Amino acid sequence: MTGYVGDVVALARKDLLLELRSRETVPAMLLFVVSALVVFHFALPVDASGSAAYGLLWVGLVFTAFLGLVRSFVAEREEFVLDGLVLAVRDLSAIWLGKGLSMVVFLTLAAGLALPAFALFFEPVGWSLVGAVLLANLGLASVGTLLAAMAAASRARELLLPLLFLPLVIPLVVGGVGATASDDPGRYLAFLGLYDAVFAILCW
Repeated sequence: MTGYVGDVVALARKDLLLELRSRETVPAMLLFVVSALVVFHFALPVDASGSAAYGLLWVGLVFTAFLGLVRSFVAEREEFVLDGLVLAVRDLSAIWLGKGLSMVVFLTLAAGLALPAFALFFEPVGWSLVGAVLLANLGLASVGTLLAAMAAASRARELLLPLLFLPLVIPLVVGGVGATASDDPGRYLAFLGLYDAVFAILCW
């Protein structure tokens, strides 16, 4: 497989194989999201509304994504191969897409554990919640991967990434909570899809 698609597949495959061997990012994400839900379970009052529980779920998912994004360029930065990565691909957007695809896989694994835990501690999981999480994962990965790449070259990357990432994903939290707590989830799911499309085009 050659060309642009080959670059994307090679980068995504490299990240997935590296994670399979090192097991550093995904286990940390899984442990974090479950720990956050356990803390939220005991911190939330018994008479709290379902919307509050859904809001806490989305806060946990966003910070789980942030945890994964912080480590998305660690291997390249520690081995001093960021410049080589830029020179190796035919188009710089292949780096974004390859990294983004691997991040979608990581986020899907985290959501696969977070949703059953949420159903156990809080509310039943419906199809609208599953659809909202899948759409939000695409947005988190597309926006977060671009910002993580920008922050990787900065000395203040630990400060720069959250300052850029968290404000931009507020619409995902709004759309996610709306899709799971409102009587018209379709409108919010469409909003999440529009967010994904707009930011994918901008990041490309």
